Amino acid sequence: MEEVKVRGRYRSVTHGLCGAILELQSVKGNHYNVSRLEEADKNMSHTVNDIHVRRGQLVDGEAVKSQEENVTNAGSEKSRTVNSEAALKHQREMERQEREQIVLWRQPFTTLQYFTLETAILFHGYLIRLLENKGKVLITILLTLLLVCLYHTPGAHQEYVVLMEKKLHWCAYWVFLGILSSVGLGTGLHTFLLYLGPHIAQVTMAAYECYSVDFPEPPYPDQIICPDETEGTPSIWAIIAKVRLEACMWGIGTAIGELPPYFMAKAARLSGDDLDEFDDDELEEFEEVQHAREAGNLAQQAWSTRVKVAVTKLVERVGFVGILAMASIPNPLFDLAGVTCGYLLVPFWTFFGATCIGKAVIKMHIQKIFIITIFSAHHIETLVGLLGQVPKIGPSLTAPFQDFLEKQKKKFHIKPGTNVPSETNWLSYVFEKVLILMIAYFVLSIVNSTAQSYHKRKSKENHHKLKV
Repeated sequence: MEEVKVRGRYRSVTHGLCGAILELQSVKGNHYNVSRLEEADKNMSHTVNDIHVRRGQLVDGEAVKSQEENVTNAGSEKSRTVNSEAALKHQREMERQEREQIVLWRQPFTTLQYFTLETAILFHGYLIRLLENKGKVLITILLTLLLVCLYHTPGAHQEYVVLMEKKLHWCAYWVFLGILSSVGLGTGLHTFLLYLGPHIAQVTMAAYECYSVDFPEPPYPDQIICPDETEGTPSIWAIIAKVRLEACMWGIGTAIGELPPYFMAKAARLSGDDLDEFDDDELEEFEEVQHAREAGNLAQQAWSTRVKVAVTKLVERVGFVGILAMASIPNPLFDLAGVTCGYLLVPFWTFFGATCIGKAVIKMHIQKIFIITIFSAHHIETLVGLLGQVPKIGPSLTAPFQDFLEKQKKKFHIKPGTNVPSETNWLSYVFEKVLILMIAYFVLSIVNSTAQSYHKRKSKENHHKLKV
């Protein structure tokens, strides 16, 4: 309505201007009354000014109206965006809760079905990759055939072939155990507590019992037998050197197992996708830390959140040295450090090199020194004595431990080929059963994790369909 009034005033002013111009022309044509001519000029100038003012008011009104419409549209668009983000977040939370129910002891048939489908999809994907790299596959096959021929061809090189085979098997065994410990398959298998730690403890006990670390090879490392010649009580550095190869290989395996979170975060950053699209536990944890950093007020956050923020800041600011420091200590938050490095596009060799040095060199020597110190001869006797001082159950616990230690010491002095009656101690029996249960649970967790991965795949496909 206001706009119509302004336009009417604009027409009246225009008519007035035309009348003034006609009057001016009539006055000038007759060369009469100069005062009327001046008055007409003044009227015309006032009229022109009035036109400009009215036109400016009209333009300003339209601009204000357009601006109000833009603000209204922006607000509605922002509101729709917020609502869609909230709906998507709620949907993902519902999917996550549904995915947590996909386990063998709750939905066995669905879990096995999803596990089979996901395994088939992964196998098909790897087969496609092999077909896309036919040249590399052909070279690998030719090299494998050449090594097989050298392995079975008699000659002087067989001595070195046997030595290399033994070392490669030994190294591959520990690298594989290291990967299982940190790769994140299922719940992860604590191979240090189950394999490497007991191996270092056995070597330590044998070194103090045999007064030497020069165990006969073979049967070492499959079996430890005391040598005929002794060298006196070995030092801790001699025992560290004896188990250095397997410990370093295990550490390299753990470093390899830390690569998947790094690659996933790097892929997310390079693709420009939101971290929510990947729906991985480590990536979700990293996103929560990023939100905490953006929100500020860290003093009001939980202590675990503050520690995670400190980890990300350390890796972001210090780089190689920060990664090395995080990898050199037993650190349950190192997955978060790997995700941070991937998201920040830290070079691969910077991340993997610092991780290898930290885990395979620094951390492994710390763990070796700890195990060797605990299982040295005098410390074991002290621990058994302290165990016997436990009220009521102390004496009943001390006897099995002493029996177990005596049997282990006797085994070190058994010569190869000697038949030894098998005797089962309840302590070794319990350890074996615990080991079997942990491996079984590890396998079950792999099945559950693979089935849940298929559910994640289906959820991503649904999200993409909704976006399209």
